[in-house]
Amino acid sequence: MTVNFTPGDLVRARGREWVALPSPQDGILALRPLSGGENDAVVLDPQLEILPVEPARFNLPADALPTVQAKAALLADAMRLTLRRGAGPFRSAAQLAFEPRTYQLVPLLMALRLSSPRLLIADDVGIGKTIEAGLILRELMDRGEVEAFSVLCPPHLVEQWVGELKARFGIDAVAITSGTASRLERGLPLTQTLFEAYPFTVVSLDYIKAEKRRESFARACPDFVIVDEAHACVGTHQGRQQRFALLSGLARAPDRRMILLTATPHSGDEDAFARLLSLIEPSFASMDFDDSRYRERLARHFVQRRRIDLISGDWDEDRAFPRHETKEFAYRLTEAHRGFQERVLDYCFGIVSRAGDGQRERRLAFWGTLALMRCVGSSPAAALSALRNRMATESDRLELQIYDDDGDDEDAVDLEPGTTFDADPELLALVRQAHELIDKPDPKLAALVEALTPLIKQGANPVVFCRYLATAEHIRDGLRKAFPKLMVAAVTGVLTPDERRDRVADMVPMEGEKPTQRILVATDCLSEGINLQQLFNTVVHYDLSWNPTRHQQREGRVDRFGQPAELVRSIMMFSPDSAIDGAVLEVILRKAEEIRKATGVTVPLPDERGPVTDALMASVMLRRGVPRQLTLDLRLGDGAKVMEARWRDAAENEKKSRARFAQNAMKPQEVAPEWEKVRALLGSPADARFFVERAMARFGVPLEARKSLLLAHVDAVDTNLRERLAEHNLTGSVRLATAEPAPSGTALLTRTHPLTATLAEALVEASLDPETLSGLGIGRVGAWPTMGVQQITRLALLRIRFKLTVHARKERLLLAEEAALVAIRDGRIVAAGEAARELLNAPATADLAPVARDRFVAKAKEDLPGLLEGPIAEFGRSRAQELMNDHARLRAASGSASRVTVEAVLPPDVIGIFVLMPGEA
Repeated sequence: MTVNFTPGDLVRARGREWVALPSPQDGILALRPLSGGENDAVVLDPQLEILPVEPARFNLPADALPTVQAKAALLADAMRLTLRRGAGPFRSAAQLAFEPRTYQLVPLLMALRLSSPRLLIADDVGIGKTIEAGLILRELMDRGEVEAFSVLCPPHLVEQWVGELKARFGIDAVAITSGTASRLERGLPLTQTLFEAYPFTVVSLDYIKAEKRRESFARACPDFVIVDEAHACVGTHQGRQQRFALLSGLARAPDRRMILLTATPHSGDEDAFARLLSLIEPSFASMDFDDSRYRERLARHFVQRRRIDLISGDWDEDRAFPRHETKEFAYRLTEAHRGFQERVLDYCFGIVSRAGDGQRERRLAFWGTLALMRCVGSSPAAALSALRNRMATESDRLELQIYDDDGDDEDAVDLEPGTTFDADPELLALVRQAHELIDKPDPKLAALVEALTPLIKQGANPVVFCRYLATAEHIRDGLRKAFPKLMVAAVTGVLTPDERRDRVADMVPMEGEKPTQRILVATDCLSEGINLQQLFNTVVHYDLSWNPTRHQQREGRVDRFGQPAELVRSIMMFSPDSAIDGAVLEVILRKAEEIRKATGVTVPLPDERGPVTDALMASVMLRRGVPRQLTLDLRLGDGAKVMEARWRDAAENEKKSRARFAQNAMKPQEVAPEWEKVRALLGSPADARFFVERAMARFGVPLEARKSLLLAHVDAVDTNLRERLAEHNLTGSVRLATAEPAPSGTALLTRTHPLTATLAEALVEASLDPETLSGLGIGRVGAWPTMGVQQITRLALLRIRFKLTVHARKERLLLAEEAALVAIRDGRIVAAGEAARELLNAPATADLAPVARDRFVAKAKEDLPGLLEGPIAEFGRSRAQELMNDHARLRAASGSASRVTVEAVLPPDVIGIFVLMPGEA
């Protein structure tokens, strides 16, 4: 006989009970263990089974073990925390290891209103674009709409994405880079691609953009793609053109969902902005930005918020970000160091004046001298390296290095550029002078120690950013001497991305180890990529960047969502004795700050750097006292005016862009109540903490409170449980944070934390299978007197399954579960949810004699069938209607045209039944 099963039905097969999931094809069953997760699911053909597959029911067994009030309450909490497939409109909530902020729901709502979501998320640095993209991905996965995805990002971000997906969203993705691809491909059938074998991938853009890989990736690419640093995929450089060709090919598939992330979408370049928008919708590339109908269409796909927008409006996000305090720190050069800089400048001016009339020759001379000036201003060690070496860098890359634009197609280059000049006696004399200065006290390094000393005393953990490798090593050695008790490390471009990550990770204190104050010295290879907010709270710009966005990127590593410190400091060092520092401050940084104050954003330098170069050279010459006639002969006089005009134009375009595309249509407050309902149903971080505290105490190992942390000494628990925890790398004393942001070396104690999940699963299994952790005595029936009730009241702990049918272009059937606690009196439900939970948590006032307890329990069991068909069945149906209304409200708020119907699978599973009697019965 053939039995047809629908999702949610209970099935007995292979000697155990299962829940039927949506079937992959007719005649085949997809089953999930009743007490397990979907990772344990199997697919089987009933015709091939030795024992027949039969319908099953989850009945309260006649020999269910009795329990006491405290253990019954613990079981109810454990039951709630084990469920991962909630039936509410936010299906992903049970899978998140963090509490999203209200503003971070906006892109999710925007995605839900689109049949094939394509979004450009352009929030400021540090607001949480990774979280916002991950929320969309996790929600669509849990709705059954995404079965495979790829995250495309620069190579230095690959490992960060893999880690974020795992830690925050519970998604195991595979890193695909030039270093891992061949290993992953080894052993695959010739007909199978990497992306068929590994459905969840994080892919290096630089690996996949090559033409030979681009075409094969386009054929195998999943239909959901996240692109990080999307602004680096449009532009005139060859690497950017290759990236744009890759993304354009992917965007041609109309059903492909694409989420583009960037903190600098516009940057005053409307052509580049249009190309970026064309990846969302081709027609966006050629439409009029001033057309209100165009802006209305675009607003459905584009969201851009500044931090000030989030903390000054009605978002209530003040504590989402730290306060930021910035200051400048001026220092004086010694006579020897100032003399060396001036001699180098004079030498450079001589090179420029002899460069000839050809524009290219003169420009190369400018670039070469500016590159040398940067090194001289950084440190004598960097100057010596530059003076000694011939230029190995191609001339068209030299300009990018000067203006810190060398990180688009590779990590920021921190090797000192060699000189472009022929060796002569004057150059050799400069080399000797630089060599002599290395052995003398460095006034810049001394100033750094002076700036850091009071901050170190206050407990600060600084990151010192500089431009060149030689400077970084010089600073590291100097700081180790100045602060011998602190941990001081350096991260530079000579390390691979993995080695950089490991170097930073080595500064995290080991379990049980007292945290040590730390200083990290880094070149700009760390200004993007590795987030540092958990370890550091101060940023020092030892070398002025010649690109203002680089300062923003440096500070964004530390000053970002998740920074536990309430105050982040940044210090910009410069010398008023240095013509180089003075020119950079005047021509670039001061004007950038004016623009930032006017527009609220940092606008990059204009793409055409000729006027910038002219303005810098003119300013340095003026400060050095070079005759004005030479600047006129070199036609440098108008450089500053031209540059300022173009930068102002770019700033105005950016300001207009912000005004045009401000995202005001989405009101997450409208659906915040739905999110709160989900949290109440699934358990908040406070609920998770309460459960873990009680569960660990039940195992005889109470949590140890340490200021804002909790220590869970998991090595002291039962052997069986200890082995389970060790599978999740939980050993020794586990450090738990109780509030966001979590301090370094800890994780926020949420329902998805491995400790919470493992304890909850173990307790539920111990109740369903008494031989598991038999010493706990977690039974499923009980009776006790309590002051919480005035009449005899029965509490039923239920597991209810729901079928969710999404009526859209492609109809989908989903299975969801909820834990429910209902209070029944006189044959009707008198309380549910938190109200029923309060009754269960009311302490017992006495122990009943076993005979009396068993009599009350027996009567409750006898009445249970009638309750399941009557009030409990009605509760299930009303809960399904309530869920359907919640889904409708969310879809109305997001503008979605789809509709969801919810049906309860009855009867529900009865996990436990407990009888409460008034007072001292």
